[in-house]
Amino acid sequence: MRNSGPMLILSLLLGFWVGANEAQMSYDYYKTSCPNAEEIVQRELIGIFLVDATAPAAFLRLLFHDCQVQGCDASILLDAYGSRTESEMKSYRNFAVRKREAVEQIKSALEAECPGQVSCADIIAMAARESVSFSGGPRIGIPLGRKDSRTCSLQRADAYLPSPSISVDGFLQTFNSKGMSLEESVAILGAHTLGVGHCLNIVKRLYDPSPADRMDYTFRAQLRLSCPTTVPLENVTFVSNDITPVIFDNQYFVELLMGRGLFQIDASLASDPRTLPIVRNFAADQSYFYRTFSSAFVKLSSTNVLSSARGEVRRQCSRAN
Repeated sequence: MRNSGPMLILSLLLGFWVGANEAQMSYDYYKTSCPNAEEIVQRELIGIFLVDATAPAAFLRLLFHDCQVQGCDASILLDAYGSRTESEMKSYRNFAVRKREAVEQIKSALEAECPGQVSCADIIAMAARESVSFSGGPRIGIPLGRKDSRTCSLQRADAYLPSPSISVDGFLQTFNSKGMSLEESVAILGAHTLGVGHCLNIVKRLYDPSPADRMDYTFRAQLRLSCPTTVPLENVTFVSNDITPVIFDNQYFVELLMGRGLFQIDASLASDPRTLPIVRNFAADQSYFYRTFSSAFVKLSSTNVLSSARGEVRRQCSRAN
């Protein structure tokens, strides 16, 4: 079993930052209202992970796509209702986002134990945290107490979810706005070590690359076998992000240095003079990557959380109370 001591110390050190961001959150938020909350989430997730090896990557992506729009408020789980609201899932940027129904499953288990206590936003955050740990990554202590939004925004999803071809400047601006340092911003993109990418998002690099694109020739040839047309025949066609797509490790950074970054932003990290030294450090030292990723994860998962006055604890994750 991995020694969790350094991660627990890290969590305590981050307490000041979290407290300054949202005072109502804490590391023992459910101590009295739902003391078994985290154990219930872990129990439900184990069953999901054992039948679907791709689930950890999906939960991690769900957190990213939720927090990027209105903040970490579970707005991505809301279905369309009324005439003025459209689900964020209609955004083309949420293509292939999965496991919303699994969050509802976890929510049902929590409601049976302690009704009306644990928010859907906290479930998303805990599921992403458990996904990293289950896949071999660090055990990260995160504060809890997020509240669920009553609204969602398709327009904001279209506007604020980043493209795989985002520039390094745009990428750094996105994560700097969440309080991340340069190193943390690079580390959080290391989440790409889990999961897959879809041909739809990489065919331009394969068949119409820019002169500055330094993709390894053999790697490009391999990808063309999986993505043989400039217009993918099926949107579900995919390729692995790195050679260990179900293991959370530093292989992503190792492959970036080999010219094997899947998305344009991945490749750019290994060529931009601001980020290349950090990529090298993470590729050489997995423990250093884990420490930096852990602090970045706490900041990401605490982005623009709602207070009790501005949010609620939904009874069902797909609809407001």
